[in-house]
Amino acid sequence: MAYLRLEGIIKRFGSFVANDAINLEVQAGSIHALLGENGAGKTTLMNILSGLYQPDAGQIYLNGKPVQISSPGEAIQHGIGMIHQHFMLVPQLSVTENIILGTESSLHLNLRQKAKAIATMAEAYGLSVDPLARVDDLPVGSQQRVEILKALYRKARLLILDEPTAVLTPLEVDSFFNVLRRLAAQDHTIIFISHKLEEVLNLCDRVTVLRRGQVVATVPTQEATRQELARLMVGREVLFQPDKIEQPAGAVVLEVQNLQVRDDRNLLALRGISFQLRAGEILGIAGVDGNGQRELADAIAGLRSVVDGTIYLNGQDITHWSPQHRVKHLKLGYIPEDRQKMGLVMRFTIARNLILKVFKQLPFCRRWLLRDTVIDTHANHAIQAFDIRATSGKLRVNQLSGGNQQKVVLARELSGKPALIIAMQPTRGLDVGATEYVQKALLAERSRGAAILYISTELEEVMAMSDRIAVMYEGQFADVLDTRKATTEHVGLLMTGGTGFSS
Repeated sequence: MAYLRLEGIIKRFGSFVANDAINLEVQAGSIHALLGENGAGKTTLMNILSGLYQPDAGQIYLNGKPVQISSPGEAIQHGIGMIHQHFMLVPQLSVTENIILGTESSLHLNLRQKAKAIATMAEAYGLSVDPLARVDDLPVGSQQRVEILKALYRKARLLILDEPTAVLTPLEVDSFFNVLRRLAAQDHTIIFISHKLEEVLNLCDRVTVLRRGQVVATVPTQEATRQELARLMVGREVLFQPDKIEQPAGAVVLEVQNLQVRDDRNLLALRGISFQLRAGEILGIAGVDGNGQRELADAIAGLRSVVDGTIYLNGQDITHWSPQHRVKHLKLGYIPEDRQKMGLVMRFTIARNLILKVFKQLPFCRRWLLRDTVIDTHANHAIQAFDIRATSGKLRVNQLSGGNQQKVVLARELSGKPALIIAMQPTRGLDVGATEYVQKALLAERSRGAAILYISTELEEVMAMSDRIAVMYEGQFADVLDTRKATTEHVGLLMTGGTGFSS
């Protein structure tokens, strides 16, 4: 029996049709995947279900009954809970306080009693978490459990999960999938939005594919393949293995000697990192998130102070140069891991975001005045060159899909033909088509002679893109391997500290 049925759902934003007469059925107690490119209409459709948007036409049915969902509060009353990719938690509050936030009207809360009840509920669902812990102190996997518990506490029967594994380690993903299977077995219905096709095939019962706001297929996952799902998503064949041509490495571009750096809690995050990176080479950094990758990228980009050690770029000691000095005098591109918080000014236009690093320089500025015509022309060229799906550079980046936002970052960071590119999680949250585009762009820079530091928690991706792989564990390199000789099993073992450190 269908727990959820959507009939003819239409949603327009001006002349743009985000959802075009969508029909969808989700069976009770099943895990149903929703696939599509960035901008295909998945999030819009789920925002309609969760009461954030109202459809222009169509009808929603729950348990065979027509319902109107005019607000998030009404969605909760109908038993619909949405867990967003970016968690909606208050870091300074405890687990219990986050879970009950907005549900209790009493002035006298017995938090210990609530914590005990939440602990019992968590145990029943296999979602172990300390109800008295401060959310800010929890690892990402535990924070996600809090989000699910928050929805279950509000008696949600239909759970919508938007890119739920984007920030989880492989071990956390396995544990998370066990939780979802247990929830489905207990008659919860789950909609699973993801770009990771292997996860969809391993976890879900059925999959619906959206393309340009329309449903193009709904199939049982047992009858689907990764290649077929990718073709349905983007309308063409997709290369899953980057076409990387063997080439000799050139001169040393980046040299790091005995680098020591502290994290945001003032603890030593890098403990004596040393390596060289050459022109035309990609050095991949593999490791479980939180082992010093972010601190390494930030230190090289000048965003974090160095405790000890030296950073050389093209033979120059840049250890204590400011980020502005590095941008002005060095050819350095930095693709940060969070495009929305660090890579872009979301309320700025595409054109303004493209000149963030050079807006004080000619030809974009003359006599302290920005030259709008030059800036707009520059944006139009970038839109064409990087296939940014936008009508003009005057569009704000918060109106773009995630994949197109990442293309704006790429267009800015690669435009000056940098000698060194730091790519930190460059494909996180991107669909297969956008991922293929980003990887092709970086491989083209490698062919041009750029030195690339490619940091990702996606092990298969790092192995496919890199010439050499450095495995990070607890702020050190466990080993540096030639990709042609490395195996996923060996690298995975090193990621968990399974063998001793190399010299």
